Order: sequence, then structure tokens, then C-alpha cells
Amino acid sequence: MRIVIALGGNALLRRGEPVSAEAQQRNVRLAAAQLAKAATGNDLAIVHGNGPQVGLLASQAESAPQAARFALDMLDAETEGMIGYMLELELRNLLSEERACATLLTMVEVNLQDPAFDHPDKPIGAVFTEEAAAEAARDKGWTMAPDGPAYRRVVASPKPVRFVEIQSVGWLLERGAIVICAGGGGIPVVAEQDGRRGVEAVVDKDRSAALLAREIEADLFVIATDVSSVYVDWGTTASRPIRRASPDALDALGFAAGSMGPKVEAACDFARRTGHRAVIGALADIDRLIAGTAGTTITCDQIGIVKGEPDG
Repeated sequence: MRIVIALGGNALLRRGEPVSAEAQQRNVRLAAAQLAKAATGNDLAIVHGNGPQVGLLASQAESAPQAARFALDMLDAETEGMIGYMLELELRNLLSEERACATLLTMVEVNLQDPAFDHPDKPIGAVFTEEAAAEAARDKGWTMAPDGPAYRRVVASPKPVRFVEIQSVGWLLERGAIVICAGGGGIPVVAEQDGRRGVEAVVDKDRSAALLAREIEADLFVIATDVSSVYVDWGTTASRPIRRASPDALDALGFAAGSMGPKVEAACDFARRTGHRAVIGALADIDRLIAGTAGTTITCDQIGIVKGEPDG
């Protein structure tokens, strides 16, 4: 079976942990143990998040002289390589020498006409006071937005259109390699008459993973996160896990854009476009997610929603 796993940021940093090398290496080691299970007997492509890492680099760059700053697409590339290295190292330590594993820096084309460029809303980098935010907007041309009592820079989050390296991903998978690619959603680029160039944007990792899953004709799309399932009435006493659902039934529930919304959107899009199964659940349950006995399974074969018993 050909599987794409979208690995949530919790695989690298637990909530509240510092963005340190030690914490990330420890968590990647745990994640790799689960991913190795999924690799056994399957073609596997892995897409990971990079939010805290690229945010840290962006914050560090803000204090550097203008000439020494790297653009956001370059920071995306830097974190994609770093995180891919950590995942590949731990996977290679767990798998046989015969199983190849490759980290592939991946550019994803976006459209400059995407409405997201007119309405940037993805926070990135350091927190600013109102006065400092106004100064950054004036001097650097940044778009600043409230973030609680403070302000942060926001950038566009356009939809992914295509992967520049998709042929390379397919070639590696056909030869049995585990492929770590499209990290952080991929390095955003636009195609122009004189070639491609990077843009200051962030592509949603789950959207990119769903597109990758379609383009490589995956049989299963897994979104591994830090909760066991998608829930109805989350955060209330009526909360219940969703075991199985059709894409239309999940769409109708309207999940929050800042939390489960993008994951549900990506899983529904894959299931609807391919007719194959998508599942959202905890990385620790990876065997059962693949088997369809844990998490929330989204499939066009399902009518409506099947809920589980309340937790506890």
C-alpha cells in the first residue's frame, strides 16, 4: 500500500516545550519509532510541519541587519533540511540497511493571483508591541496583525498548486525508498516568464500533504496529530469522537480554521477526489490508523457520521 503521513508539529515539540535541539531530537526519536511501523510492507512518504522552527529563525533574523536577513522561502528550505535530517537519521537507525530513506527539499508552486496574498493571516516570528509593529510595517513593509494583547507579522498562506520535484518523489518511491518531502508544506515559489522565484508565504502542511497524496496516487492519507480523533462538541461535556464520516458530513460541522479545520479540509479533499480513505488520529496509534480501527476515518463509502463513546 502507498501511504502519505502528514506529521503534526507535536512530533517535534510538545506543547509548551522550548524550541531546543534536545527536545526535538527526543521527540523525533519517538515519532520515528511509529513511522518505522508504517514503513513496513508499504511505500511511504512523510510530510512534516515546521512552524516553531521557521518562527524561531524568523525571530532571530528580525534583529539582524537588513543585508544579513534571509527571505522566508530560504528559512523554509533551511528548516526542511534540518527536520528531514533528524527524521531520516532516526528512521535509518531503526530500519534495515536495505531500506533506503531520502530527504528531498521540495518546492511547491503557488499562484500569485491566490486571494491569500491580498489577505495575509498566517502569524510568524516574534511578538511586537503596537508601537514596534507600526514601525515594522512602515520600515519593512510587513503586514502586522493583533495576536492577543500584542502584534505579530502575518504572511499569506496560498493553496499549493503543484510540486516541482514530484517526478523525483515518484522515482524514489518506485525504488522502495521512504521519502521525507514537502516539509512545512514545501518551499513556496511562483512560476514567471523568466523562471521560478521564492515568495514570502507559508503553505499549509496538511493541504500540501493532501496534494502530494493525490499526485503520487496514494492508497491512504494519514494526518497524525496530538489528539486521538476528530471530535464533535470539542471542549464540552457532550464531546464525542467521530469514528467514521463522509466528507460532506464533516464539512457541514464547520471546524475552526486555527485548529482542526485545515486537517479536516485536507482529509475530505483527498477522500472526495480519489475515492480512497483518509484518517486523522494520534501518531501513537499509527498501526490502528492504517488498519482503520482508530482515529477518524473519512471515506465516500460512509453515509453521515458514526460517533464513538465519550472518552473516560
